[in-house]
Amino acid sequence: MVALKRQRSYVAKPKDLHPKWYLFDASVTPLGRMATQIARILQGKHHPMYTPHINTGDFVVVVNASKVRLTGKKVQQKVYHFHSGYPGGLREPTVAQLLERTPGRVVEHAVQGMMPKGALGRDMLRRLKVYAGPTHPHEAQLKGSPAQPHPSAGAQPQEKESA
Repeated sequence: MVALKRQRSYVAKPKDLHPKWYLFDASVTPLGRMATQIARILQGKHHPMYTPHINTGDFVVVVNASKVRLTGKKVQQKVYHFHSGYPGGLREPTVAQLLERTPGRVVEHAVQGMMPKGALGRDMLRRLKVYAGPTHPHEAQLKGSPAQPHPSAGAQPQEKESA
């Protein structure tokens, strides 16, 4: 009997990881579509070396979070539920109220719901940087990068190798 050689699955190693930086403008695409693209990039599913139990994702910078696009009447009707853990500690702000107070939280909440639950998911979410206005402190990471949009993104993200 001839022994067959099994093909092994590739597992990404830390030395193989070279995270890139992507820039998204929240005022261009609707929130849900943008959040799915961001979650895919943060998890690293767009890389051929994607490994489910290792953080192979890239960094994502989201600007103009205060001008995030929502379809229909979601700005007035969509309600978030937060509970402090104390009796009577339920808060139910609408999207409009949340955008007034903390505009970046709407984008973070949408992306967080699409990420894996647990320590690895929290680690991936740390690579998400959300800013209410058009400026951000990550120009050095994005500087000089080719303006190559991600294939599935309509928001023209910029990518740059980080050293």
